[in-house]
Amino acid sequence: MAFEGLSGKLNQVFKKLKSHGKLTESDVKEAMREVRMALLEADVSYKVVKDFVKKVSERAVGEEVLSSLTPAQQVIKIVNEELCNLMGNENARIQFPSKPPCVIMMCGLQGSGKTTHSAKLAKMLKKEGHYPLLVACDIYRPAAINQLQVVGERAGVKVFEMGQIDPRIIAKEALRFAKDHGNDVVILDTAGRLHIDTELMDELKDLKELTNPNEIMLVVDAMTGQDAVNVAKAFDDALGIDSVLMSKLDSDTRGGAALSVLAVTGKPIKYVGMGEKLDEFEQFHPQRMASRILGMGDMLTLIEKAENTISQKDAEKMAKKLEENRFDMDDLLEQLRQIQKMGSLKSIIGMLPGVGSKLKDADIDDRQFVRIEAMITSMTKAERAKPSIINPSRKRRIAAGSGTKVEDVNRLLKQFDQMQKMMKQLGGKAGKGGKMNRRAMKRLANMNPEQLQSLQGGIPGVPPGLMPPKK
Repeated sequence: MAFEGLSGKLNQVFKKLKSHGKLTESDVKEAMREVRMALLEADVSYKVVKDFVKKVSERAVGEEVLSSLTPAQQVIKIVNEELCNLMGNENARIQFPSKPPCVIMMCGLQGSGKTTHSAKLAKMLKKEGHYPLLVACDIYRPAAINQLQVVGERAGVKVFEMGQIDPRIIAKEALRFAKDHGNDVVILDTAGRLHIDTELMDELKDLKELTNPNEIMLVVDAMTGQDAVNVAKAFDDALGIDSVLMSKLDSDTRGGAALSVLAVTGKPIKYVGMGEKLDEFEQFHPQRMASRILGMGDMLTLIEKAENTISQKDAEKMAKKLEENRFDMDDLLEQLRQIQKMGSLKSIIGMLPGVGSKLKDADIDDRQFVRIEAMITSMTKAERAKPSIINPSRKRRIAAGSGTKVEDVNRLLKQFDQMQKMMKQLGGKAGKGGKMNRRAMKRLANMNPEQLQSLQGGIPGVPPGLMPPKK
């Protein structure tokens, strides 16, 4: 998970600060030295680190902080605010013209994920009510056109291609096609190279002049670290980009590029790729990313993922079952399948306040879903409806049928029992439509950094048995 190393080191620094009742300037100086080392190890630009630590230090040694009753939390608040400033305080969005189509030119080096993320962006814009058109302007890379057609079909978006002819002609005809067929967004998937060269830039400049794009979006690979920032600066100097799309931010990367791009190039990150699936794509929110880095979770993004995955009809159906205390194994199986659609288990747990910093000690394996699904589907209809009838012989049969052990079946039944008790409590308190539950989620999502930091001990109301076992 991106920023996992940085998040862990920063939380260690804050833990030391919290052990002091009062802070002195020497305490702050030592903490800032460790913050500097953590940022450099995360591959953040040296100049960016230097400026960041200087700003935090100046604010942290102020009288208001040192004389505060909770100085450590004040320092955390300052770090959070400066991280937001570093990545851009406002959520940068695509500016759509009053007269369509909006032309988005995707550019980047080969292997950065440009073609796949063009389809991801198209799918997101389609969900928002737009009618996008993908245009195959990469005529050099083998199978590039075919790849765009495949991902475009999966995204449910039309792909315009004319084979391996001059990309300038393709772009020109695509604009005409979009106007004739009512496409309000045109996404140009341009060619990449293994390195920045004159031929690449000349072609991109010609496409820019010909199509007059509303947005030139550079796709960079987060795993390349500072090279991603260097690539962004080179493209901006030669072409004049408007924004950055960072791919593979879910990988085991140090994430320093995300903290350096805006400061070095002046261009905001607008979108990030968080996995291989077309749905694992998010708008970049600096405030939410800062919360993730500081181990405070990201409840707003988690809520949005849930809303996009679970339909209103399904939510109302589940709320009714909770009210009537009819939550069974079939419902659990359905819930697990919905969670799988939201992304990896590790990424979801990482968005929960107070949990992300403890991920290193947990055995988080998405194959747990497969094992649980196998056990539930090995049960009879009567057993799924009423798990209390499952006796030792039935457990042995379920374990044999699912390729698991009796101990695994016992663990599942125990966790299900805990879930039933929790669901009964939530159902009783929520009333019709689960209003109490939604209000609680919104309160959690709107908490400030200090309040979220106080939740480090765990999430109230979540049974310990639902968390992955420690190694």
